[in-house]
Amino acid sequence: MNIIKVIQDQAIKRFFGKGFVPGELLELNQYFRLYDPINFEYSRSSDGNIIAKSTNFRYGSIITSGKDMKDVDKNVEDAILTSFEIPSAYTTEVVV
Repeated sequence: MNIIKVIQDQAIKRFFGKGFVPGELLELNQYFRLYDPINFEYSRSSDGNIIAKSTNFRYGSIITSGKDMKDVDKNVEDAILTSFEIPSAYTTEVVV
């Protein structure tokens, strides 16, 4: 992730305080209340990586990969947050 983006997100969080909730978090919350959880199909690439592709995301597809399932799970969470444009400073507040 771009270091400038991380610094910008942290500055916004500090400026608005702990009570501030970005609209993107509200959108993510609403998505999970209205629709089923986002499911993923897993496959292996020719180089041995695991590829995860969403099967029911209503706004398109989410595709990510990793070298093992722990890495893939981390990348899936990051990809979902990125899809909703959630600032990196708020990733610890989100449970996907």
